[in-house]
Amino acid sequence: MPEVRLSLEWPDGRRSELYSPSTVILDFLQPGQTLSVAELTSKGMTALEQASERVRARYGFACTRTDEERVRLQQAADSYAADQLVRIAAG
Repeated sequence: MPEVRLSLEWPDGRRSELYSPSTVILDFLQPGQTLSVAELTSKGMTALEQASERVRARYGFACTRTDEERVRLQQAADSYAADQLVRIAAG
């Protein structure tokens, strides 16, 4: 499965990487988008869940790294107000 890495630029200029084991994340998050923290979190969580399920369908087990990515995404998002903006770039 092709993996995807997106770079997130948070409201304070901090950068982090969002990893997905599947391109399904690109159905939810696209490089060049700017989203609110709340929207990024919602879409990112859904995308990571679907990516993990694609891994399960193909290999018979879920991707545990997506669980870790969801935790990291939520922790980062908790540092900002829901209406602040995050820019997405290609990893």
